[in-house]
Amino acid sequence: MAIEDQAGKLRRLMQQARRTRTIAVASGKGGVGKSNVALNLAILLSAGGSRVALVDADMGLANIDVLADVEVRANLSHVIGGLRRLEEIVLDLPSGVQFVPGANGLAKLAHLSEFQRTALIRQLGTLEADNDVIVIDTAAGIGPDVLQFAASADNVLVVTTPEPTAITDAYALIKVLHHSGYPGHVSLLVNLATDRHEARTTFQRLSGVARQFLGTTVYDAGYVLVDPKVREAVRRREPFVLAYPRCPASRCMSALATKLSAGGMLVGREDGFFRRVTNWFA
Repeated sequence: MAIEDQAGKLRRLMQQARRTRTIAVASGKGGVGKSNVALNLAILLSAGGSRVALVDADMGLANIDVLADVEVRANLSHVIGGLRRLEEIVLDLPSGVQFVPGANGLAKLAHLSEFQRTALIRQLGTLEADNDVIVIDTAAGIGPDVLQFAASADNVLVVTTPEPTAITDAYALIKVLHHSGYPGHVSLLVNLATDRHEARTTFQRLSGVARQFLGTTVYDAGYVLVDPKVREAVRRREPFVLAYPRCPASRCMSALATKLSAGGMLVGREDGFFRRVTNWFA
């Protein structure tokens, strides 16, 4: 009995020592490939040896299940409503990624009692205890729900394209995060880039404006090249890093995953992600 108690204590200490890192994948506008980036990044991080959970936090147009070709019968709103337990809705994706489908109904958090909120945090806390990284696919835009999830994450990966409207909206998101006092790292990923030069020019343009007018640093997360294989994979409802692992887009995503796995771009905070989220809705 004493040995079991010691083993349990050791496990708890190890969990406390390992701080789960959270990455919110966001974008100023829709149509830039944000959800595809989140899904494929999660798979690559998991394939690289990290324990990864992917949370679809798009309250209006959740679509990770479509991209990954999985059948969803219950989602996070059922957990919030007390109809399901977290382990009943979690789905297994390729490479061992734990997928938490659709966050529809998260606004209900504001109506939970303190007892219900504590019970929910306890359940969601197990997701953090079991994983090294949690990737959150937020909704597009800069609405309150996006800000709540992004501001609660340790790191925000802003996805843009070289199009002027996408750059403008990405800057608007960075500006809102800055003015809200966001303490984590904000990185920029240029998706659908024609070549490395276009991606670099896009990053320098946006990061330069952020530095000049906001006095904030935007980190370079790299780029993903325009690749017809990505569209093909979407049609097949299969992550492109699995369907076409050697295509240009997959190689770009691998570079991003390697950069993040090194840990240099990722920071962590003492309190848990889900506790911060629920505090936003309190």
